[in-house]
Amino acid sequence: MEVVEDTVVLAAADCTGHGVPGALVSVVCSNALDRAVKEFKLKEPGKILDKVRALVVETFEASENEVKDGMDISLCCISKKDKNVRVEWAGACNPLWYIQEGELKELTPDKQPVGKSDKVKSFTTHTLDLNKGTMIYLITDGYADQFGGPQGKKFKHKNLKEILKTNSTLPVNEQLQKLEIAFESWKGNLEQVDDVSIIGVRV
Repeated sequence: MEVVEDTVVLAAADCTGHGVPGALVSVVCSNALDRAVKEFKLKEPGKILDKVRALVVETFEASENEVKDGMDISLCCISKKDKNVRVEWAGACNPLWYIQEGELKELTPDKQPVGKSDKVKSFTTHTLDLNKGTMIYLITDGYADQFGGPQGKKFKHKNLKEILKTNSTLPVNEQLQKLEIAFESWKGNLEQVDDVSIIGVRV
């Protein structure tokens, strides 16, 4: 999370790759995000991701070894707008969900990573004016991709949405407890397959 003037910048990101290469990608992508916001003073999420991609590709091209990994990310900027809260958002493979008046809605990400891609296009910025009290969720794929249950299958986004929707009126710390209990119950004795990140904010 970063606070820039009157705007809060939030990101849930997941870099591809494993071991040392994966750690390297994470550091490069994190530094590029920091530079895009602080050094280049960008405030629009789509433009932030465009700049991050350019910085990441530039860094990887300077490497002796070819790096094909990149970053999936859900990035939003939250600010006050009259009586409402303005959320500007852009996503690379990861969505944004929000629950307002009991209904869960989704903003669909661009189907391209932050990194090298066969078909490169500018990232799309979506704008929402939300009522105060609305819950927004930024996620990576780790929770939904966890294997478990009676048949050892993936948890899936549909079930995660249902948990979030059912518990969205609870304080966020209680929502976290519900998510942790459901995850551990589903996983059982199986190994955790990926990092898990869910950011929930009541605007």
